[in-house]
Amino acid sequence: MPLVKVHMRGGKSKEHKKVVLDGVHLALMSAFKIPVNDRILLLSEYDAEHFDGRDENFTIVEILAYSGRTKDMKKQLYRDIVKNLCKSATNLQPTDIFIILNDIPKENWGIRGGLMASEVDMGFKPDVYISPKVDTTKPKPKA
Repeated sequence: MPLVKVHMRGGKSKEHKKVVLDGVHLALMSAFKIPVNDRILLLSEYDAEHFDGRDENFTIVEILAYSGRTKDMKKQLYRDIVKNLCKSATNLQPTDIFIILNDIPKENWGIRGGLMASEVDMGFKPDVYISPKVDTTKPKPKA
């Protein structure tokens, strides 16, 4: 159940905004295996004097997601977002895109009327990796 916030300078076309929002969602479906209807995306536009980015195309993609995704899943997400957003309709370059991923434990999400997300059956299992606990107090076996 990722929550996406996209920040950009105002004045972009409807098509540009659609490509950006759809591109981020497609990347999340591909990399994090979220369902198609798991879509919460917010777009904030700023006047030039309130958005002191690199240039008029600088775009910030902030994603809040359940913690536990692997490094490879995150790398794929970043690559897919850049690939999807750098289309002719947007005129964005890879260096225009700045991605922030916030890993948040499920118990820190209040959903469906104030329930802790870790205690809710969402109808699908988020594809997350939970690393096994390693006992560092025991010596490693000899090879």
